[in-house]
Amino acid sequence: MTTETGVAPTRTLVLQPVIRGTADNKGGRSADTLLEETAGLARAIALDIVSMRAVPLNRPRPSTLFGGGVVDEVHDRIDADEIGLVIVGGPLTPVQQRNLERAWSCKVIDRTGLILEIFGARARTREGQLQVELAALSYQRSRLVRSWTHLERQRGGFGFVGGPGESQIEIDRRLIDDRITKLKRELEQVRRTRGLHRRARARVPYPLIALAGYTNAGKSTLFNRITNSDVYAEDMLFATLDPTMRQIELPSGRTAILSDTVGFISDLPTDLVAAFRATLEEVTAADVIVHVRDCADPDTDAQQQDVEAILENLLDGVERLGDDGVPKKPPAQLEVLNKIDLIDASERAFLADRARHSDDVLMLSAETGEGCDAFLARIDDILAADESVETFDVSFSDGAALAWLYEKGEVIERDDTGANARITVRLAPRDIARFRRRLDQDMVAK
Repeated sequence: MTTETGVAPTRTLVLQPVIRGTADNKGGRSADTLLEETAGLARAIALDIVSMRAVPLNRPRPSTLFGGGVVDEVHDRIDADEIGLVIVGGPLTPVQQRNLERAWSCKVIDRTGLILEIFGARARTREGQLQVELAALSYQRSRLVRSWTHLERQRGGFGFVGGPGESQIEIDRRLIDDRITKLKRELEQVRRTRGLHRRARARVPYPLIALAGYTNAGKSTLFNRITNSDVYAEDMLFATLDPTMRQIELPSGRTAILSDTVGFISDLPTDLVAAFRATLEEVTAADVIVHVRDCADPDTDAQQQDVEAILENLLDGVERLGDDGVPKKPPAQLEVLNKIDLIDASERAFLADRARHSDDVLMLSAETGEGCDAFLARIDDILAADESVETFDVSFSDGAALAWLYEKGEVIERDDTGANARITVRLAPRDIARFRRRLDQDMVAK
């Protein structure tokens, strides 16, 4: 098997350390589940997984993480299977990584390095590339920095998964710090630009609906289904990195903006969370956060806990202001149980009963479209719950004001028998305040 460039993918061994007796073992996931998730990350960049195994540990060894027996076993396996890369599905200290590479005479990377490699290969926009490079440099700062290899030329990335024999160079820490400082300045400009875009949308204004969820939960497939778009969507981890937005029309005729965001994952590296904060600000600025869950995944409950913890961390302490400077209430949240086409009848009945008893949960299949109309209707209801009914007297000659009310709100009644058009309309509070200011300005002008 070769890649598109004709280069054979790196032969890879995946090891998943599982520390015995830890009650908080990544939300109670089984060893097999942890191993499969790490393997899924490796497959996301087309590595050739020759072998994979979970390794129970009584306690981590400071020098090599694994005990001497395991280190010797793995060494023999590497020689026998001509392994070029070992992936450890957990964090490694720089000392552990260096010692394992010496013991095994091949490249070793940990979970953070693997996720960074995926992000480096997938980021397409300038913003995404800046964010990944910042996270990669922060990670590399205390480690040896490797030169680019055939893997990077083959599919992008940052050199964490280079093969044995790759030249290793020491980059002066000051140069890395200088680059980090420059990247932070550029990302701060990105953040300001995003802020301007959000303020521009607020002046329109359209409510923002953000799709969030565990990686590979089906967010991009749902986004494509709702918007008739062709955003990249594959059955793999981190298929989407760069946020995408599209304007949609809800059943009431109300216009909204739907945003597809990067997926979350358990133990998301701190450097990545910090680097992607500019992107994740779209989630914090949303009027509605849609938590898309893969209900066919056996670990969907553990994934739910991971996502909710990250959302809570993102929203904690974030000041949400409208374009008029008035604080906005926290975003509404809706839980979507996706991939119901992949579950059996009994599980489906159980989830349907749960959804019936909650206004904040619904079921759908982004793949088949089942339940998507109900999803849009529920979003409509959530947005409408925030709105108030007001009556305005508007001059017949003020066509722009009349058109604005029809565009931004739901006109319930109109009476044209008087000197002015009397319109009863359902509007969001911010739109009511905006329209009243407009009427007051018109009165002053006259």
